[in-house]
Amino acid sequence: MAHKRIRPFNTKQTYPEQNLDNDLAQGVVARGTMVFLRGQVAQDLDSRKSLHVGDAGKQTEKTMQNIAMLLEEAGSCMDHVCRIVVYLTDIRYREAVYQEMGKWLKGVHPCSTGLVVPALARPEWVVEIEVTAVIPD
Repeated sequence: MAHKRIRPFNTKQTYPEQNLDNDLAQGVVARGTMVFLRGQVAQDLDSRKSLHVGDAGKQTEKTMQNIAMLLEEAGSCMDHVCRIVVYLTDIRYREAVYQEMGKWLKGVHPCSTGLVVPALARPEWVVEIEVTAVIPD
């Protein structure tokens, strides 16, 4: 791993009552060039068309595809992710969102914060994910 992950854990142990498998950490110590991505949603970044209306899992998959693409364009990758913030419009979407997100971040162990909010910028969006990555020195 490029950065020092403080107290890495998996949500299987932390939340045994939930069907989750996310590699997270309590903290990350990073040195290098920071990459800040604005909150990403299930939107085609070229056409701006919203995708997968009503499907939290598919929206998360597209959101993570956007994140991976933008990190690559910045000269970074998922392994450099240090922090994620997840915004959900309904707590019932949590399992589907975190299951999909966990596939993309397996072995990365970022810090994570999850929030339930009344709405996002467009009514068809149910999940938004913000990422901070650090390209190592």
